[in-house]
Amino acid sequence: MVKARSNTFRSLSVRNFRLFAAGQVVSVAGTWTMVVAQDWLVLGMTGDSGTALGAVTALQFTPMLLLTLYGGRLADRHDKRMLLTLANLAAGALALVLAVLVLTGTVRLWHIWLLALGIGIVNAVEVPTRMSFVGELVGNELLPNASALSAAYFSVARVAGPALAGLLITGFGTGWAIALNAVSYLATVTGLRMMRPEENRGATAGGRGGRRDARVIDGLRYTASRADLTLPMALVAVIGLFGMNFQLTLPLLAKTVFDADAASFGLLTTAFAAGSLLGAIAGTRRSGRPAARTVIGSALAFGVLETAAGWAPGFLAAVGLLTLTGFASIYFAQAANHRIQLGSDPRYRGRILALYTLILQGSTPLGALLVGLLTERFGGRAGLWLGGLVSLAAALAALAFEYRRTRVRPRGGGTGAAPPEPGPDSDLDARPGPDADSHERLVRDAAPEGRGR
Repeated sequence: MVKARSNTFRSLSVRNFRLFAAGQVVSVAGTWTMVVAQDWLVLGMTGDSGTALGAVTALQFTPMLLLTLYGGRLADRHDKRMLLTLANLAAGALALVLAVLVLTGTVRLWHIWLLALGIGIVNAVEVPTRMSFVGELVGNELLPNASALSAAYFSVARVAGPALAGLLITGFGTGWAIALNAVSYLATVTGLRMMRPEENRGATAGGRGGRRDARVIDGLRYTASRADLTLPMALVAVIGLFGMNFQLTLPLLAKTVFDADAASFGLLTTAFAAGSLLGAIAGTRRSGRPAARTVIGSALAFGVLETAAGWAPGFLAAVGLLTLTGFASIYFAQAANHRIQLGSDPRYRGRILALYTLILQGSTPLGALLVGLLTERFGGRAGLWLGGLVSLAAALAALAFEYRRTRVRPRGGGTGAAPPEPGPDSDLDARPGPDADSHERLVRDAAPEGRGR
């Protein structure tokens, strides 16, 4: 038992990561508190207008679509700790402005829209920088564990934040809930400034400040040249677009299929969140780069479970199946993330994770629109059926592609079996493989120092 606990939390032995994780727990809980308070505020100001609320969501996601790749470029060019400090201070300032407007009774809808756009711009830089910074803090050996722990505390915050928001809104009003979020960013900033950069275990090719010649196009070319990176990226794109629309499918399932009240809907949401938390904890035992079959296998499991959840004959069956679906969703996302991160050259990691973020989060508005249209025509279960079956088909296609790539690939002018992938928990350092080396030579030849952006 002691050994298992040690394995689960082993990345917390790194002082800098402990500081980072502690700040993130507080800040993420504050963020979810503000999400609920902001949504409640908008609905109260507009007479429960779904259009107005949708505009807030769109304004926060649009910068992620447009600017995340540039944010990854900044992460590869500059000191990530400083970028994260500035991003968190900016987000805290925006939240503070909104809190003051609400508390003084001067807030207008356009204020909320403008500040939502500002937070979206900050997130376009913060998210890829934060994801790539974890690797610098703990190194490749502990990266899967640290990443999985990050997913775990995000899952906890997703439950605790809304619960805290409900208490604050009821007792003190939306303004104080938003003010709490503004203050919570100081926890992350404090943790960042208390770190000792010389103790970081991951290498940055260009030194502390990153690579000054980092370009977005080079990151895209690098990813495209690596089949072992493009395959999980493609799976994330399809599953993110069709399968991970639970913010829409769960309310529809509860209300239109099971005629559930608010408490029962909360139980469905909690079941999914609990499964996600268990999936994140399961991922903490990973010690190296997962094999392609681990990513594909978890995608297959997710597709099967989501489809089954859509066919759930009763409420309790839905609770159980959604718990398993939540587990599979996070396990798949983490396996894909780890395969991409640990298989890439650290010099490109910020841009590669920006692309991963763009694919995963940028698909949210499009997926919600598609699923929403489908459920209006075919009922509340249809969203889960579509997501599950498309995810299953994508996983089977990926399985066929990977089999062909690793078993039938020509080698040395002939036809023979390629060497097998490393095992699911094999340790792999961040040295670029042959594909990465050849691509690096191509980039140097085609894009010498000083070439335009």
